Amino acid sequence: MAKIKKDDLVQVLSGKDRGKQGKVLRVLPKEDKVLVEGVNRVTKHVRAGQGPDGATEGGRVEEEALLHISKVAVVDPETEKPTRVGYRFEEVEEDGETKTVKVRYAKASGKEL
Repeated sequence: MAKIKKDDLVQVLSGKDRGKQGKVLRVLPKEDKVLVEGVNRVTKHVRAGQGPDGATEGGRVEEEALLHISKVAVVDPETEKPTRVGYRFEEVEEDGETKTVKVRYAKASGKEL
């Protein structure tokens, strides 16, 4: 189970973009990969042609490539540094009934994510 979710703020731990932070655009849990905004940009050569939205221009296009999930860590909202993620169960009262919910939190500060 991936502890990183879509729209999380993460920091790259290793590789050419080490230290950069970005928002997670997509998570592929079966492949253990994530797509992070503005990180791991690669140049693709695209042929000009007809697309579903009309004619597309050819040339070089820069876009984000997938990263392995072990190379990124969630950023703690309090310290703004990478941290590990934990889960805890909390009792929440809704409409007069008590429910147990699973909550993600940053292990360094204890704040909810």
